[in-house]
Formats: sequence, structure tokens, C-alpha cells
Amino acid sequence: MTEKSGDWRTLASSRDNSAYGPQRIVCLTEEPTEWLYLLGEERRIVGISGYTVRPPRAREEKPKVSAYLSAKIDKIVELRPDCVIGFSDLQADIAAQLVRKGIQVTIFNQRSVAEIFSMMYQLAAMVGQVGRGLALIQAMQQRLLAIEQAARTLRRRPRVYFEEWHDPHISCIAWVSELVGIAGGDDCFPELAAQAMGKDRIIADGLEIVRRKPDIIFGSWCGKKFRPELVAARPGWENVPAIRRNQLFEIKSPEILQPGPAALTDGVEKLHRLILDWSQAHD
Repeated sequence: MTEKSGDWRTLASSRDNSAYGPQRIVCLTEEPTEWLYLLGEERRIVGISGYTVRPPRAREEKPKVSAYLSAKIDKIVELRPDCVIGFSDLQADIAAQLVRKGIQVTIFNQRSVAEIFSMMYQLAAMVGQVGRGLALIQAMQQRLLAIEQAARTLRRRPRVYFEEWHDPHISCIAWVSELVGIAGGDDCFPELAAQAMGKDRIIADGLEIVRRKPDIIFGSWCGKKFRPELVAARPGWENVPAIRRNQLFEIKSPEILQPGPAALTDGVEKLHRLILDWSQAHD
């Protein structure tokens, strides 16, 4: 065994689950960082993404070693990680470079709510926190069920257009579409939500969005500030119900576009609150 993982004889006599699993983890995206903090295993993290904002203290405590599509490979190697955790095919090139350096890499590819929960369970198991992980997961699941139950009482569900990018228009990914549904809305482009890649969720004709008459427009422009006034000014959009009634809202990217704890808690809660506000105004 390496110095990083410890000697197997020590592990054999240990009653401490934290002695098992990776001890020096680099997180290339925000969601594993947030989850490890929630699990109380932040001591294992030795490097994080520069885009990490949850929890806020992570930015102060951990060195930033990656963006989303790029990483400081030499700096990661210097940190001597025994596991690097990333997300999606978009980080495949980073993963390949690290594997060639002899570093273990785990790439999750969660795209749905169920897959997010699966990722969280697997990561909890990796760090010896199955019990705590399950308790947190089940609490989140119970809250989602409660939100879904409350949404069933709505007299009318709003049609929702969730925009991940503005030029070109890109509709929301599967977990966001699912959370819109749980919160009480109906995604205007459910057929696109099943597409994993952003390029496959492009809406080439912006007037198709107009034709689907969204009651609410949510924007989360992948780290860029959503500008409702620019959306409202789009030619031919003046009669969209959401624009006529000023129902355009930003959901910040870290709250909804990272496939981890934030989307399942703060993200869905904000969606639900705004949908309830719309519903009450239309009773």
C-alpha cells in the first residue's frame, strides 16, 4: 500500500471506518466537495474546483486546482491525491491525463435525480460514511416527496421554460426538468431534457419557445448572471405569458446546475416557492 492509503496491517486492526477509502481527494467539480463537507469528511479534500462556492469555507480552506474543462495537472500531481473525482464526459480529457500520471480517477456521470442520489451513496461508501450518507439522503428524499405532495394540490400547474444558456437557447438537463416537475411546474421541453449533452438541447428557433407559451421562465446561465430584461426584449416574445406577467427569475447555477446536494435542497425549494407564488396569484 502507498503512504497515502496506509499499511493494510494497520487497516486490519483498525475499528475506524475513516481509515478506509481515499485519504487525499481532489474534487474537479463542486458537488463532491459539498457532499464530503456534509458527511464531515472534508479533511480528506486536498484540492477543489475554482468554481466552488458551496460550502463557502471550502474556498478559504482548500487549494483551487481546476476549472470545469481544464485543470492544473502538475499542481494536482503535487498534491499526491489517491483519488480524483470528476463529473461527466466533458472532463474525460482531464481524467485521461491524470490516469497516465498513475492517479486513480473516478468520473461520475449523473444526469437524473435518481443518479444524483446514487452518486452520493457511492461517494459516502468510498469514505466509510454509509450510515450518515443514507440518513442525509433519506431526509432529502422525504423533503422532495413532501414538496411533490404539496404541488399536487395546485389548481393549475404553470408551463415552465428553464434556460441554461441564451445564445443559442439551451433548455434544461434531466435533473432540472425533474425538479421543476416535483416543484409543481411542467417543463415546456420535456423531450429535450432526456438529452445528456447541451448541444442536443439547443432550441434553434427561439419562436418555438414563444409557441409553447411558458407561464414562468427560469434562467441559470451556467455561471453568467441571468438578465430578465434581455429575455423580455427578445423580438416576438412580448406576448409570452411569463413576460406579460413579469414571471422571469434567476436560479443561481450553484443552486441548480451542479448535480449534487444543492439542487436537491436549495434549488428545488426556490423553484417550489416561486411556483407557489405564481399559483396563488392565479387562484
